[in-house]
Amino acid sequence: MKIVVDCRYVRIDHHDGISRYTAGVVEALAHHLDLQRHPVTMLISDERQLKLLPELPWALASGPTSAREPLVALQVNRLEPDVVFTPMQTMGTFGRKYKLVKTLHDLIYYRNRTPPRDLPQFVRVLWRLYHLAWWPQRLLLNRADAVATVSATTRDLMREHRLTSKPIVIVGNAPDAPPADAPAHRAAPLAQPHELLYMGSFMPYKNVETLARAMHELPGYRLHLLSRIPAAARERLVALAPANTLVIHDGTSEEDYLALLETATALVTTSLDEGFGLPLVEAMALGTPVVVSDIPIFREIGGAAALYAPATDAGAVASAIRTLEDPAEWIARSEASRAQAREFSWDRSAAALLETLEGLAGD
Repeated sequence: MKIVVDCRYVRIDHHDGISRYTAGVVEALAHHLDLQRHPVTMLISDERQLKLLPELPWALASGPTSAREPLVALQVNRLEPDVVFTPMQTMGTFGRKYKLVKTLHDLIYYRNRTPPRDLPQFVRVLWRLYHLAWWPQRLLLNRADAVATVSATTRDLMREHRLTSKPIVIVGNAPDAPPADAPAHRAAPLAQPHELLYMGSFMPYKNVETLARAMHELPGYRLHLLSRIPAAARERLVALAPANTLVIHDGTSEEDYLALLETATALVTTSLDEGFGLPLVEAMALGTPVVVSDIPIFREIGGAAALYAPATDAGAVASAIRTLEDPAEWIARSEASRAQAREFSWDRSAAALLETLEGLAGD
């Protein structure tokens, strides 16, 4: 069985969500296979992407946002794969001669139609039009032989809206392995200021404004905003929060992110919608409690370990955070978080994907 994994969404400098997902899946998939009998080839669009990918054979193709995307299958055919896995649902299929698994991560943009800022303008326009109705999504998904998604929550929504007649397999996100020197158990952080971390974008559905307002009820706390932040979002959040309570990193390295997680009181997010919530699992894997909005996907990911509050209720969010001031409660949540995070692994995701790929190749 010859497998091609579409890695054209991998970044060239640092991972975002889709990029990390792709790298995690392809590396774990390679570990599950005898690569002599079942070779894996990574499809890339820029050789700089290799910096964030495992050492596997690769081939170049046009970029996923190129005008050539509808015909990309004609390029992939030259590799003579038996089956192709792509981490998105938009891969072109015209003329394909292989089995194909597409991925739909979430349905966020049907309810929150502002497209990601880093897309070309013409793609942003098409993005908005695409999410005005369900039929374009059905058309894309039904052009595959199977569809992957990252959570049971999204799978159930796909079924509710009848988005595909193809088999759906859960190929979930997962945290990277904790550093070898990470402590097995952590003591509750008692010193002030208590450090809260937010890792994510500042798009409207992320609802970071509630976190900023909650800081009025959290004396002795600081909120670290770790991701790149547009100037308008920075000004808005600074105006909402008490003076000197926001620490704006405007991007952080992987090493600094892990160091902050290992000393933080909690990772917090009040998102209105998500497809998975990878920062939750990353925090929990290191024993950092999470305080999150009470939405179905976070209930699935956080389980009994997380603390929940209504997404737009700043007072309830602050109250949930303050329960962690009790050292016994913090330690209990920390231990429960580690246990919950072990439910998610790249190996488990790769095994689920591999079973689907083998079934399609056999067909």
